[in-house]
Amino acid sequence: MALSSPSRTARVLVMVPTYNESQNLRDLVAEILRHGPEYHVLVVDDHSPDGTWKIAQELAAADARVHLLHRETDKGRGNAGRAGFCWGLERGYDVLVEMDADFSHPPRYLPVMIERLLRADAPVGLVLGSRGVSGGSDVDRGALRRLITVLANLYIRIVLGLAVRDCNSGFRAWRADALRAIGIEHSFSSGPSIVQELLYKAARAKVGVAEIGIEFIDRKRGSSTLNMRILLRGYVTVLKLRWLGITGRL
Repeated sequence: MALSSPSRTARVLVMVPTYNESQNLRDLVAEILRHGPEYHVLVVDDHSPDGTWKIAQELAAADARVHLLHRETDKGRGNAGRAGFCWGLERGYDVLVEMDADFSHPPRYLPVMIERLLRADAPVGLVLGSRGVSGGSDVDRGALRRLITVLANLYIRIVLGLAVRDCNSGFRAWRADALRAIGIEHSFSSGPSIVQELLYKAARAKVGVAEIGIEFIDRKRGSSTLNMRILLRGYVTVLKLRWLGITGRL
């Protein structure tokens, strides 16, 4: 897939899907914006009961580089991600990053990931913040959690035929043209399995992928909405993706 290189400083949109992240949002936005004037933040909030969207409104009123997409219907992690990416593409951003709001994806890695994404000598369309390559690790997680992560990645790589080491990473930097190439607006996963769906579509579209090692840090504030039912549904979606690919309906 041919990729164009920006002839100017790339405009970066960091898209953060949120649900009940009031304890983390202010600090996260501040850490992202300190990387430079080309960085903007889009908070995509599913009408959090704890008022996360109200905090995003305040931040947006104080800084033109902060934006809010407040969603009261069609909720879900996948739906929020798709809506956020489409919002950014419509407004002409060159690079679109997706990351979690709980600091499990440390903002300090953003410049490194974007620098790799835009390297002229080895262009790629997607860069993952990865636990599975040199320099990557799970921090503050027990042996059982790490084993589950390893087995889940092995399952996804085998079923979908992927070479990526961290298929579950939701910390990703995309070129705008790569998102257009995979038809982001047509993604169907409503939950966290959108991570695997977009990765599989990127592989099928021959979008180049690179991985940058990161320290994945377990959240310190707030609680996760991820549970075993959602995880199992995601692994079933992986089988669905493979079937759609085999039958030419993806």
